[in-house]
Amino acid sequence: MSGWPSHPVVYEVDTWPWLAELSRRAGAPVTLAQVPADAWDELAQPGIDAVWLMGVWQRSPAGLAVARQNAGLRDAFRAALPDLTPEDVVGSPYCVRRYVVDDRLGGPAALATARAELARRGLRLILDYVPNHVAPDHPALLEHPDWFVRGTARDQAAAPDDWLDIRGLTVARGRDPFFPAWPDVVQLNAFRPELRQATTDVLDRILQQCDGVRCDMAMLVTNDVFGKTWGGHVGAAPAEEFWPAVLGPLRLRHPNAVLIAEAYWDMEWALQQQGFDFCYDKRLYDRLAHGDAATVRSHLSAGYDYQRRLIRFTENHDEPRAAAELPAGRDRAAAVAVATLPGATLWHEGQFEGRRVRLPVFLGRRPDEPADEDLRRFYHRLLGAATDLRRGGWTLLDVHGWPDNPTHRDVLAWAWHAGDPHHLVAVNLSGHPSQGRVALPWQTLRGRSWRLTDLLDGRVFDRDGDELATDGLFVDLPAWGFHVLAVEPL
Repeated sequence: MSGWPSHPVVYEVDTWPWLAELSRRAGAPVTLAQVPADAWDELAQPGIDAVWLMGVWQRSPAGLAVARQNAGLRDAFRAALPDLTPEDVVGSPYCVRRYVVDDRLGGPAALATARAELARRGLRLILDYVPNHVAPDHPALLEHPDWFVRGTARDQAAAPDDWLDIRGLTVARGRDPFFPAWPDVVQLNAFRPELRQATTDVLDRILQQCDGVRCDMAMLVTNDVFGKTWGGHVGAAPAEEFWPAVLGPLRLRHPNAVLIAEAYWDMEWALQQQGFDFCYDKRLYDRLAHGDAATVRSHLSAGYDYQRRLIRFTENHDEPRAAAELPAGRDRAAAVAVATLPGATLWHEGQFEGRRVRLPVFLGRRPDEPADEDLRRFYHRLLGAATDLRRGGWTLLDVHGWPDNPTHRDVLAWAWHAGDPHHLVAVNLSGHPSQGRVALPWQTLRGRSWRLTDLLDGRVFDRDGDELATDGLFVDLPAWGFHVLAVEPL
């Protein structure tokens, strides 16, 4: 990932609904080639390094038919979009028929235009790849049937929801081992060497069109998970893991690309070792959203080499909207945390404006929602502050308290240090006021006074260095409160 920042910030755009909204404003269809300059400028906010255009590939008509017939999906569609029309259901971006930009988005030439517009603004482009499955009308199913998990008529009779017949070929529906099979996709066989080579070739073609790839559910094709999921249907695992076999040759062709793994089940470290630059930090999300400071602190105590290769988020297209899921200020406290920790950061289009409706990925239009201007200003300040502070070394800090006041346990703190100014972050991950003393890591504090400036609200605190070195920095934070401090000598 030569040339990328050490801690890149990625902004996810739901491409189809975004273009639909631009089309509505323009009063005419807008493709990726016709996006107005001011819309690109809106994406190029200070502190954003890359834009992930989610869902640009050709969607499957067969998958769309399945989605339109599914009662549960229809209910979800109407819940998100009460004035739903049939044209709003455009199919899943993860039911890919071909890795070619959908003509309705403008096709490959339009994507090239979009990439050039982003590059002109200093932004890189990230696109998707789905390694586990494809649409049931993907050309490879007839051209290369051995790339797929195959079964028999007996398998289909015994588990009709898990298998389907396509022109006399019994193939497995794609699945995650902990959930029922997905009805609109078919399962690739990650153990087949020909499929692995084809994966490298497809990723090569994708990376000729962008600067990085986010691989969907990347852990499903690791040898252990895949073997346990499919057992005797796929035989013994190859000697080499899937991702090293795929990514090794790819790195030679695209040494500057960033590769991101959507990863769960504590498999982040394994996927980092298998070649990914960054892996989803779902554990941090869960603990920030639903846990307490102790669980977050435990997670952040892992080694720095692991921490710096995670991608942190409080929202994406798979998770509920932060403004709805994390009420009463918890969303802002969590945002401060993910923005100022080591590793990559992922923000989701609409998050800064406080959108509350989680849009199913099958939909090509989203509901109108009023923007929360105060929240937008908060995120603008946060992105600027995070850009300033994530330099040099990072240290998780201890917070001390008093026997009659245990609230210090709810305060999380860490420091960045790359010469003056140092930076300090403190977050109260609780719904009540908390006080404590943050132990500071800098040996040069003694013998002088220091000015602490909060980069989010501009408040200034002058403190004696001897007291800071001996007792730590006293913080008194309201419920879900935080400081992002630049620390400079007076």
